[in-house]
Amino acid sequence: MAFDLQHLWEAATPYTLAIFAIMLIMGVMAIYVGIERLVTLNKARNQSRELAEALAAPLASNDLAKSLKLCSDEQYKSAYLGKIMKAALAELSNDFNRNTVNAALRAIERQNTQEDMDLRRGMNILATVGSTSPFVGLVGTIFGIINAFGAMASGEETGLAAVSGGISEALVATAVGIFVAIVGVWLFNFFTARLEVISNDISVSVQEFTDWCEKRLLEGSSDDPTEQVLAAKGK
Repeated sequence: MAFDLQHLWEAATPYTLAIFAIMLIMGVMAIYVGIERLVTLNKARNQSRELAEALAAPLASNDLAKSLKLCSDEQYKSAYLGKIMKAALAELSNDFNRNTVNAALRAIERQNTQEDMDLRRGMNILATVGSTSPFVGLVGTIFGIINAFGAMASGEETGLAAVSGGISEALVATAVGIFVAIVGVWLFNFFTARLEVISNDISVSVQEFTDWCEKRLLEGSSDDPTEQVLAAKGK
């Protein structure tokens, strides 16, 4: 029996072919998710960095209206920073005090949770492919061995020729399962690292926004005549 892929495919049982089809689907899904996440995360991060630079000037001049308008701009629609900042600035648009600042920080937490879920979309597929495809390949291996012993029991062939087809089929199933798992695990680890970087970027942005709010509250307190009178009495 020849050991090229064509002959192995022709000699494979329907059960083994079904296993190969499942592993092929798993591999295609992992690659699709990988390409989609790569494009989406790169676009989101690039737009977020551009938005952060654009927001520096209006926030420095305490122009909340312009800042909110920038966050709603179509050119930053994929930026996770835009959605987070938009939720926060919306709370501050009517008034700026301690209560609205606390509301803005809570809005950031809620939106950050939503953005984290959106950014991690598809990661469960990569994790499933990476963890289960070796076992799916092992099922194909078992069917290949069963096929080998079935050929030996039928008495149609003897010696190595009786089991070579089934064993080859089993080894190919194992190899395909391991290969698909490697792709899934590699992509999962790659995007986990990318998401960690994005999470750090968001944390830094939130801390900078919190500092900006605190500074503006302090500036407002120092300009408040009532606060100045109370401070004088305290002396």
